[in-house]
Amino acid sequence: MQRAERLLDMIQSLRRRRRPVTAETLASELDVSVRTVYRDIGALVRQGVPVRGEAGIGYVLDAGFDLPPLMLSPDEIEAVLVGMRWLSERADPVLARAAEDVVSKVAAVLPPHLRPILLDGALFAASHPGDVPADQVDVAAVRAAIRNGRKLSIHYSDESGQATQRMIWPIGMTFYERVRVVIAWCELRQAFRHFRTDRMTGLAALEERYPARRADLFRRWQKEEERAKEEWERCKREGDAAAQPRITTPSSSLARPDATSASAAG
Repeated sequence: MQRAERLLDMIQSLRRRRRPVTAETLASELDVSVRTVYRDIGALVRQGVPVRGEAGIGYVLDAGFDLPPLMLSPDEIEAVLVGMRWLSERADPVLARAAEDVVSKVAAVLPPHLRPILLDGALFAASHPGDVPADQVDVAAVRAAIRNGRKLSIHYSDESGQATQRMIWPIGMTFYERVRVVIAWCELRQAFRHFRTDRMTGLAALEERYPARRADLFRRWQKEEERAKEEWERCKREGDAAAQPRITTPSSSLARPDATSASAAG
Protein backbone atom coordinates (compact mmCIF):
# COMPACT_ATOMS: atom_id res chain seq x y z
CA MET A 1 0.00 0.00 0.00
CA GLN A 2 1.33 3.43 -0.95
CA ARG A 3 1.84 5.85 1.92
CA ALA A 4 -0.63 8.40 0.51
CA GLU A 5 -3.30 5.71 0.28
CA ARG A 6 -2.50 4.54 3.81
CA LEU A 7 -2.85 8.08 5.17
CA LEU A 8 -6.28 8.38 3.54
CA ASP A 9 -7.30 5.03 5.02
CA MET A 10 -6.13 6.22 8.44
CA ILE A 11 -8.22 9.38 8.15
CA GLN A 12 -11.23 7.28 7.19
CA SER A 13 -10.66 4.95 10.13
CA LEU A 14 -10.52 7.90 12.53
CA ARG A 15 -13.50 9.61 10.93
CA ARG A 16 -15.89 6.70 11.44
CA ARG A 17 -15.19 6.60 15.18
CA ARG A 18 -16.50 8.92 17.85
CA ARG A 19 -14.09 7.81 20.57
CA PRO A 20 -10.28 7.71 20.63
CA VAL A 21 -8.74 4.72 18.88
CA THR A 22 -5.38 3.31 19.93
CA ALA A 23 -2.33 3.04 17.71
CA GLU A 24 -2.44 -0.73 18.16
CA THR A 25 -5.98 -0.86 16.71
CA LEU A 26 -5.00 1.34 13.76
CA ALA A 27 -1.90 -0.77 13.14
CA SER A 28 -4.00 -3.93 13.04
CA GLU A 29 -6.53 -2.41 10.63
CA LEU A 30 -3.89 -1.02 8.28
CA ASP A 31 -1.57 -4.04 8.59
CA VAL A 32 1.43 -1.93 9.62
CA SER A 33 3.55 -1.57 12.74
CA VAL A 34 2.62 0.66 15.66
CA ARG A 35 5.73 2.71 14.94
CA THR A 36 4.46 3.36 11.41
CA VAL A 37 1.14 4.54 12.85
CA TYR A 38 2.95 7.04 15.08
CA ARG A 39 4.91 8.35 12.08
CA ASP A 40 1.75 8.63 9.98
CA ILE A 41 -0.14 10.44 12.74
CA GLY A 42 2.71 12.93 12.92
CA ALA A 43 2.62 13.39 9.15
CA LEU A 44 -1.13 14.07 9.21
CA VAL A 45 -0.75 16.64 11.99
CA ARG A 46 2.01 18.43 10.07
CA GLN A 47 -0.28 18.57 7.03
CA GLY A 48 -2.99 20.29 9.07
CA VAL A 49 -5.30 17.34 9.69
CA PRO A 50 -6.92 17.96 13.13
CA VAL A 51 -5.90 14.73 14.88
CA ARG A 52 -5.74 14.88 18.68
CA GLY A 53 -4.37 12.37 21.17
CA GLU A 54 -1.19 10.73 22.32
CA ALA A 55 0.52 7.38 22.51
CA GLY A 56 -1.00 5.02 25.05
CA ILE A 57 -4.33 6.85 25.13
CA GLY A 58 -5.58 6.99 21.57
CA TYR A 59 -6.34 9.38 18.73
CA VAL A 60 -9.46 11.14 17.55
CA LEU A 61 -10.29 13.27 14.51
CA ASP A 62 -11.91 16.61 15.32
CA ALA A 63 -15.46 17.07 14.05
CA GLY A 64 -15.91 19.06 10.87
CA PHE A 65 -12.93 17.67 8.98
CA ASP A 66 -13.82 16.07 5.68
CA LEU A 67 -12.25 14.86 2.46
CA PRO A 68 -13.28 16.12 -0.96
CA PRO A 69 -15.67 13.71 -2.67
CA LEU A 70 -13.25 13.10 -5.56
CA MET A 71 -11.08 11.18 -3.07
CA LEU A 72 -13.47 8.22 -3.20
CA SER A 73 -11.77 4.89 -3.88
CA PRO A 74 -13.08 2.47 -6.54
CA ASP A 75 -14.55 0.28 -3.77
CA GLU A 76 -16.31 3.28 -2.23
CA ILE A 77 -17.70 4.29 -5.62
CA GLU A 78 -19.09 0.79 -6.16
CA ALA A 79 -20.61 0.88 -2.66
CA VAL A 80 -22.42 4.11 -3.59
CA LEU A 81 -23.56 2.58 -6.88
CA VAL A 82 -25.01 -0.61 -5.37
CA GLY A 83 -26.63 1.25 -2.49
CA MET A 84 -28.29 3.81 -4.74
CA ARG A 85 -29.47 1.15 -7.20
CA TRP A 86 -30.92 -0.85 -4.31
CA LEU A 87 -32.79 2.20 -3.03
CA SER A 88 -34.09 3.14 -6.46
CA GLU A 89 -35.84 -0.26 -6.59
CA ARG A 90 -37.16 -0.42 -3.02
CA ALA A 91 -37.58 3.08 -1.58
CA ASP A 92 -40.58 5.37 -1.80
CA PRO A 93 -40.66 7.55 -4.95
CA VAL A 94 -39.13 10.60 -3.26
CA LEU A 95 -36.20 8.66 -1.78
CA ALA A 96 -35.72 6.70 -5.02
CA ARG A 97 -35.42 9.95 -6.95
CA ALA A 98 -32.97 11.26 -4.35
CA ALA A 99 -30.84 8.14 -4.87
CA GLU A 100 -30.63 8.89 -8.59
CA ASP A 101 -29.66 12.49 -7.79
CA VAL A 102 -26.88 11.27 -5.50
CA VAL A 103 -25.36 9.24 -8.33
CA SER A 104 -25.48 12.27 -10.62
CA LYS A 105 -23.85 14.54 -8.05
CA VAL A 106 -21.08 12.06 -7.24
CA ALA A 107 -20.42 11.54 -10.95
CA ALA A 108 -20.06 15.30 -11.43
CA VAL A 109 -17.11 15.54 -9.02
CA LEU A 110 -15.28 12.33 -9.87
CA PRO A 111 -12.14 12.53 -12.01
CA PRO A 112 -12.61 11.19 -15.58
CA HIS A 113 -10.77 7.91 -14.97
CA LEU A 114 -13.10 6.97 -12.09
CA ARG A 115 -16.40 8.15 -13.57
CA PRO A 116 -17.04 4.98 -15.65
CA ILE A 117 -17.03 2.90 -12.44
CA LEU A 118 -20.14 4.80 -11.36
CA LEU A 119 -21.91 5.46 -14.65
CA ASP A 120 -21.13 2.15 -16.38
CA GLY A 121 -20.79 0.02 -13.25
CA ALA A 122 -21.42 -3.69 -13.53
CA LEU A 123 -22.78 -4.17 -9.99
CA PHE A 124 -26.56 -4.36 -9.67
CA ALA A 125 -29.31 -4.83 -7.09
CA ALA A 126 -31.91 -7.40 -8.09
CA SER A 127 -35.41 -6.07 -8.65
CA HIS A 128 -38.77 -7.72 -8.01
CA PRO A 129 -41.18 -6.10 -10.50
CA GLY A 130 -44.81 -6.37 -9.50
CA ASP A 131 -43.91 -8.14 -6.26
CA VAL A 132 -43.63 -5.13 -3.95
CA PRO A 133 -46.81 -4.13 -2.04
CA ALA A 134 -47.94 -0.61 -2.89
CA ASP A 135 -48.03 2.06 -0.19
CA GLN A 136 -51.28 3.94 0.41
CA VAL A 137 -49.65 6.78 2.36
CA ASP A 138 -46.86 9.26 1.73
CA VAL A 139 -43.80 7.46 3.10
CA ALA A 140 -41.74 10.64 2.65
CA ALA A 141 -43.89 12.17 5.41
CA VAL A 142 -42.98 9.26 7.67
CA ARG A 143 -39.28 9.82 7.05
CA ALA A 144 -39.71 13.53 7.76
CA ALA A 145 -41.42 12.73 11.07
CA ILE A 146 -38.51 10.46 12.00
CA ARG A 147 -35.97 13.20 11.25
CA ASN A 148 -37.92 15.86 13.14
CA GLY A 149 -39.11 13.78 16.10
CA ARG A 150 -42.81 14.38 15.38
CA LYS A 151 -45.78 12.22 16.27
CA LEU A 152 -47.81 10.40 13.61
CA SER A 153 -51.47 9.45 13.72
CA ILE A 154 -52.00 6.39 11.55
CA HIS A 155 -54.79 4.05 10.51
CA TYR A 156 -53.33 0.56 10.37
CA SER A 157 -54.52 -2.82 9.15
CA ASP A 158 -52.72 -5.85 10.59
CA GLU A 159 -52.05 -9.18 8.88
CA SER A 160 -55.53 -10.48 9.72
CA GLY A 161 -57.17 -7.33 8.32
CA GLN A 162 -58.12 -5.84 11.69
CA ALA A 163 -58.09 -2.05 11.50
CA THR A 164 -56.91 0.18 14.34
CA GLN A 165 -55.93 3.81 14.84
CA ARG A 166 -52.58 4.47 16.50
CA MET A 167 -50.59 7.43 17.75
CA ILE A 168 -46.94 6.57 17.25
CA TRP A 169 -43.52 8.10 17.82
CA PRO A 170 -41.50 7.03 14.76
CA ILE A 171 -37.79 6.54 15.44
CA GLY A 172 -36.52 4.57 12.45
CA MET A 173 -37.30 2.63 9.30
CA THR A 174 -36.00 -0.70 8.05
CA PHE A 175 -35.87 -1.49 4.33
CA TYR A 176 -36.47 -5.13 3.49
CA GLU A 177 -36.55 -6.75 0.07
CA ARG A 178 -40.25 -6.13 -0.50
CA VAL A 179 -41.55 -4.05 2.40
CA ARG A 180 -40.59 -1.11 4.59
CA VAL A 181 -41.12 -1.24 8.36
CA VAL A 182 -41.41 1.76 10.69
CA ILE A 183 -39.94 1.37 14.17
CA ALA A 184 -42.02 3.35 16.67
CA TRP A 185 -43.26 3.71 20.21
CA CYS A 186 -47.02 3.05 20.19
CA GLU A 187 -49.09 5.06 22.65
CA LEU A 188 -51.95 2.53 22.45
CA ARG A 189 -49.78 -0.49 23.32
CA GLN A 190 -47.35 1.47 25.52
CA ALA A 191 -44.47 -0.39 23.91
CA PHE A 192 -42.23 -0.37 20.86
CA ARG A 193 -43.96 -1.75 17.78
CA HIS A 194 -43.17 -2.29 14.09
CA PHE A 195 -45.54 -1.07 11.36
CA ARG A 196 -45.37 -1.99 7.68
CA THR A 197 -45.86 1.08 5.49
CA ASP A 198 -48.01 -0.86 2.99
CA ARG A 199 -50.49 -1.65 5.79
CA MET A 200 -50.94 2.01 6.74
CA THR A 201 -54.28 3.09 5.28
CA GLY A 202 -54.20 6.65 6.57
CA LEU A 203 -51.60 9.04 7.90
CA ALA A 204 -51.57 12.45 9.58
CA ALA A 205 -48.26 14.10 10.44
CA LEU A 206 -48.58 16.21 13.60
CA GLU A 207 -46.62 19.27 14.65
CA GLU A 208 -46.36 17.89 18.18
CA ARG A 209 -42.94 16.52 19.10
CA TYR A 210 -42.74 13.40 21.20
CA PRO A 211 -41.26 13.93 24.71
CA ALA A 212 -37.95 12.09 24.30
CA ARG A 213 -34.86 12.29 22.11
CA ARG A 214 -35.06 10.03 19.09
CA ALA A 215 -31.50 8.78 19.64
CA ASP A 216 -32.34 7.75 23.24
CA LEU A 217 -35.48 5.93 22.12
CA PHE A 218 -33.55 4.17 19.38
CA ARG A 219 -30.93 2.94 21.85
CA ARG A 220 -33.68 1.62 24.12
CA TRP A 221 -35.28 -0.18 21.19
CA GLN A 222 -31.92 -1.70 20.24
CA LYS A 223 -31.42 -3.03 23.75
CA GLU A 224 -34.87 -4.61 23.72
CA GLU A 225 -34.16 -6.19 20.34
CA GLU A 226 -30.88 -7.58 21.63
CA ARG A 227 -32.57 -9.05 24.70
CA ALA A 228 -35.33 -10.55 22.55
CA LYS A 229 -32.75 -12.09 20.22
CA GLU A 230 -30.85 -13.57 23.14
CA GLU A 231 -34.08 -15.03 24.54
CA TRP A 232 -34.97 -16.43 21.13
CA GLU A 233 -31.58 -18.12 20.84
CA ARG A 234 -31.92 -19.51 24.36
CA CYS A 235 -35.34 -20.95 23.54
CA LYS A 236 -33.99 -22.57 20.39
CA ARG A 237 -31.11 -24.12 22.31
CA GLU A 238 -33.46 -25.47 24.96
CA GLY A 239 -36.02 -26.65 22.40
CA ASP A 240 -38.81 -24.52 23.87
CA ALA A 241 -40.81 -24.13 20.65
CA ALA A 242 -43.80 -22.61 22.41
CA ALA A 243 -41.75 -19.67 23.66
CA GLN A 244 -40.07 -18.88 20.35
CA PRO A 245 -42.85 -17.10 18.42
CA ARG A 246 -43.48 -14.42 21.05
CA ILE A 247 -41.21 -13.05 23.76
CA THR A 248 -43.24 -11.92 26.75
CA THR A 249 -42.81 -8.29 27.75
CA PRO A 250 -41.96 -7.80 31.45
CA SER A 251 -44.60 -5.67 33.16
CA SER A 252 -41.90 -3.44 34.64
CA SER A 253 -40.85 -2.31 31.15
CA LEU A 254 -44.16 -0.72 30.18
CA ALA A 255 -43.29 2.73 31.47
CA ARG A 256 -43.91 5.59 29.04
CA PRO A 257 -40.47 6.44 27.55
CA ASP A 258 -40.23 10.08 28.52
CA ALA A 259 -36.82 11.70 28.63
CA THR A 260 -35.95 10.17 32.01
CA SER A 261 -37.95 6.95 32.06
CA ALA A 262 -36.69 3.39 31.93
CA SER A 263 -36.44 1.60 28.61
CA ALA A 264 -39.54 0.05 27.09
CA ALA A 265 -39.89 -3.36 25.57
CA GLY A 266 -40.63 -4.19 21.96
